[in-house]
Amino acid sequence: MTYIASLTMDQADSTTAATLNAVKAQIGMIPNLFATLAKSPTALHSLLGLNQTIASGRLSASEREVIALATSQANSCQYCVSAHSLLGKNAGLNQEQLHAARFGDAVTDRASAIAGFTKALVEHRGHVSIETLDQLKANGLSEADFLEIIANVVATTLTNYTNNIARTVIDFPVVALNA
Repeated sequence: MTYIASLTMDQADSTTAATLNAVKAQIGMIPNLFATLAKSPTALHSLLGLNQTIASGRLSASEREVIALATSQANSCQYCVSAHSLLGKNAGLNQEQLHAARFGDAVTDRASAIAGFTKALVEHRGHVSIETLDQLKANGLSEADFLEIIANVVATTLTNYTNNIARTVIDFPVVALNA
């Protein structure tokens, strides 16, 4: 049962409605997550701004989806696992890669390092051992990669926590958390 209902367009002020219409123009729909965040324009604009900045970074779209999937699985956010499974597929990940990313692994060394760092970062709340960091560096991640992955985890955690608290209705093909 939904705890925080999504904002409808007729409830939105003109600025928030314009923002939601821009989301719709960009992705073809207004996901329930964005309509829920719209109840706090500050929260909505924070996520949109962070996502825009992250998209211009050095990580590829598929690498960002690996991070989103690993973070969402670790935070038990079924909404985001479902959404990012579709977005990951659109970014070129196959079913095996989608599943592996959710559990902190991947089929390429770099993607595996990204997924593993993400999982460790979330599960240990940022307290990743030096040995693990050194191993990830040996597997091809740079200090800049660590920081950009952290930024991606922050954005995804914002959506995970929002959906987990709001009990947002999933408006993507549903993916089970335990599958």
